Amino acid sequence: MSSADDRLKVVVGLGNPGAKYDGTRHNIGFEVLNELSRRLAAPAPRAKFDGQLTTATVENQKLLLLWPLTYMNASGRCVQAVTKFYKINCEQDLAVICDDLSLPLGKLRIRPKGSAGGQKGLNDILRALSTDCIPRFRIGIDPPPPRWDASDYVLGRFSQDEQSVMEQTIAKTCDAIHDWCRHDLAHCMNQFN
Repeated sequence: MSSADDRLKVVVGLGNPGAKYDGTRHNIGFEVLNELSRRLAAPAPRAKFDGQLTTATVENQKLLLLWPLTYMNASGRCVQAVTKFYKINCEQDLAVICDDLSLPLGKLRIRPKGSAGGQKGLNDILRALSTDCIPRFRIGIDPPPPRWDASDYVLGRFSQDEQSVMEQTIAKTCDAIHDWCRHDLAHCMNQFN
């Protein structure tokens, strides 16, 4: 069995490419990776596999940060290409960060497996990898208000009050990813769920 010193972990942040999607609820996965990249002083991302990626190290753990640029609903193509190329054990060494309409604003929920729960980017990744045993870090964005279309809601931006909550959640999620790199998902779940 390989040690953490030579095994690569991959963190996928889900979102949509382009300035018009910056700061939207659906792009919280991108926001977490941006902050994680800054914290870890990672090199500028490079384009590859229909996405952008960069590498960093958390203690002795090599970490690849991946922003799929395929648009949310086609994220699986990018993630599948990366996991195949790097021979990633998806159950242990892959994590997906995404928004979740069913969780309260700012709530972080970490799970080792399960359904996509309506998150289309996560659903496409599960389909592309033919498994639901993919660790995921789900970030609550609140359900849409009455009479709001879910698609319009997730592409909307946070209010100023909501943004301050989300900044704390982004920081907490970065801490959780750091913990996942140093330990394992079970430890991370115990600390952050």
